[in-house]
Amino acid sequence: MVESKRNPETERFLKSLGFPVVNVHNSNNHHDFTRPSRRILVIGPMGSGKTEFSSRVWRDSRVALKKSEEVAELTTTSGADRRRVFFVRSSLDAGRFPDYPDDALAFRGGFERCGGNITAIRDSFELEALIEEHLEIGTWIIDEASFYDERIAYVVNRYSEHYGMNFIFPTLILNFRRDIFNAAARFLLNVSTDVFTLTAYCEHEDCIADSFYTYRYYRVNGKECPALYFDPLIVIGGDTVKDDPLEPNYCTRCDEHHYLPGKDYTFLVLKPLGEAASRGDLDPLKQELYSIRNEIERSQLYQVLKEAFIDSEPSQPICMNSMMVPCIAEKALIYLFAEENLLAEDQLKRLAEELELDIDYISKTLDDNRRPVNFEQLELFS
Repeated sequence: MVESKRNPETERFLKSLGFPVVNVHNSNNHHDFTRPSRRILVIGPMGSGKTEFSSRVWRDSRVALKKSEEVAELTTTSGADRRRVFFVRSSLDAGRFPDYPDDALAFRGGFERCGGNITAIRDSFELEALIEEHLEIGTWIIDEASFYDERIAYVVNRYSEHYGMNFIFPTLILNFRRDIFNAAARFLLNVSTDVFTLTAYCEHEDCIADSFYTYRYYRVNGKECPALYFDPLIVIGGDTVKDDPLEPNYCTRCDEHHYLPGKDYTFLVLKPLGEAASRGDLDPLKQELYSIRNEIERSQLYQVLKEAFIDSEPSQPICMNSMMVPCIAEKALIYLFAEENLLAEDQLKRLAEELELDIDYISKTLDDNRRPVNFEQLELFS
């Protein structure tokens, strides 16, 4: 909690009256529904309580709605009453809380039932249509807003300014790479009026430090396997630990325990190979992907990681576990195509077929990352 600044003169005065000197913390206030046109970012790592913050706004609204018409005049602009709250979540996140009711605003440790005031959307166009259908709603909570297209920032800005609507964005701003999540996150920062920052304990068993970072890892044969830097940007995971090596786990980690192998490899080796492929020289990339797929110890990836985490001091052998995860070649290909835009679609398909990669994994992951590709015509490249 944030402490109020202590004034020495005030302390001496209080002591002269016989009062003890104590640390005074800022109060944890109820949500203010009277202030219009706010765009509130609630940011923090996985497990920091972003959605739980939203649930408190929902509970406050239930109390505020019982107030008189005089209060309604204070909380309403152009017909939109900010005491009326609607919760919007991403359709990508549908499987995150499978054991909760469909109308649950779910978070770790509990949920609030929102009845008809909750739905899932895919993009900013669906949000726009939803708002038009419910112009009486004055407060919109858009969970994981960074998962949407960047247009969403300007959609909410327009409705906020025209109707006095408030928008609350419990979302990741930093991705598992500790970079700004994407363009949508950057634009949301640009249009926001308020920011609440949350932290969480580092979830490493030997640590209790404050943490700001979301950590992605896989479990293979019971071992923790950090995600490589070029792991796909969006891979949906749940809030329970999974042992499926294709499904990631997420937790909060501090600087010391946030392992991120492969960043140097990505820019020293992988991206230059993609750039060469974009100029028509596909063979070096194909050879590296073949090695990763079939003989990983012969790959440049293995050599770079070994030099960084085994041959150097202090060593971090846990980072070598990242190569135990399946579909590494597929992930490298997805990174070059979907994030760096270095491969054409026909090159992606040709490499996937010739290297006998997991087409189902590539297709689903590209869909989740808003770069769908139709692989049904692979026979054209035979």
